[in-house]
Amino acid sequence: MKENQKHKIIVIGGGYAGIQTVKNLAKNPENEIILLDKNPYHYMQTEVYDLIANEEDFAQITLDLFTYCSGFKNSNVSFCKREVINVDFKNNKVITTTDRLSYDYLVIAVGSRTKFATNVEGLREYAYGIKALHRAMYFKQKFEMSLFKKVDEGGATCIPLSIVIAGAGLSGVEIAAQMASFAKEFYKQNHFICRKLNIILVNAAEHILFGMDKHLVDKSTKRLLDLEVVIKNKQKVVALTKTSVTLSSGEKVFMDFMIFAGGIEPNGVVFNLKLEKNERGYIQTKPTLQTLEYKNVYAIGDCTTLRDKDENILAPTADIAEQMGELCSKNIKCDQKGQKLQEHKIRSRGILIALGRRYATAKVFGIYINGYFAYIMKKMIERVYSKRLDIHSCIGCKKIFDE
Repeated sequence: MKENQKHKIIVIGGGYAGIQTVKNLAKNPENEIILLDKNPYHYMQTEVYDLIANEEDFAQITLDLFTYCSGFKNSNVSFCKREVINVDFKNNKVITTTDRLSYDYLVIAVGSRTKFATNVEGLREYAYGIKALHRAMYFKQKFEMSLFKKVDEGGATCIPLSIVIAGAGLSGVEIAAQMASFAKEFYKQNHFICRKLNIILVNAAEHILFGMDKHLVDKSTKRLLDLEVVIKNKQKVVALTKTSVTLSSGEKVFMDFMIFAGGIEPNGVVFNLKLEKNERGYIQTKPTLQTLEYKNVYAIGDCTTLRDKDENILAPTADIAEQMGELCSKNIKCDQKGQKLQEHKIRSRGILIALGRRYATAKVFGIYINGYFAYIMKKMIERVYSKRLDIHSCIGCKKIFDE
């Protein structure tokens, strides 16, 4: 690098992995960093279950990326609200809907989106996803209005509100538990005659949270059943109408609405990129997190698939995404100095599953924790993360208004 010439680094995606990468790279004043995202906010998706159940509003689970990027002391980070449509890897240029931006290093951290299977009739028309904030907000409003409608009907006739959740992974289980516990308290505290909420969790596997620790699976299953959530294992949704879901067994379940948490895929721009991908469309990377084709291009977070030393796929959690951001920034630093890059040794540091108000189950560094203490631990981790970002954003906000 020539004297006084800065390293131009572009990070695409303001999720957990992208934010962590930017934070670490900003420490070097010789880096000039641009964070690109089509949304002007960082969405703390791990807290979406609280959003839906009215324990938090959208302001509490989002972070303004303009103020965040303005808060670095070296003033070497800028945020551009742009939708990336492709990358010209040969000429080191990111192509957005409005311009072409040059880079020395590129970090692709665009995350994932709900995958609406095309072979399921009516799925895209009648199901709600919660991977994107606007979808989660829309569903939250729908949920509240449906509760109000049932209360408004009231009287001697009680027709329960019925919700189908397709997919019993982490998101599906947490949302089912939180909605069931919220409704239970809502009806009880307000002394409504009609106190019933039917939640049906449809699961294609033999048990919920397939692939996770048996203790966590057992605790989560018991909690859901205690909350009167109906679990239908070894079943798939094969068709939807506005008022019903048809399952692979032939059973038809009548419902007010459905949440689809049955699968994810990389965000749209990934499909345009001329990079090696696996059979599910995720970007293939080296153990250093570099793409297979270009040593100055990294892929991290939910748009790629990471395996542990035993070749097991690591779950796409915020914890894993942040660790990928840490390693990515370290390896860019190593490359800048001409040093050998580090191969990943990333593993899950723990899993915490929120199962309704004041209850969670967890495995942290091999130790099992259940109940209220696990819930407090999960909330503390979320609060610390959020507070750290808020403090940084306050610095950025002050800088903006002082200029």
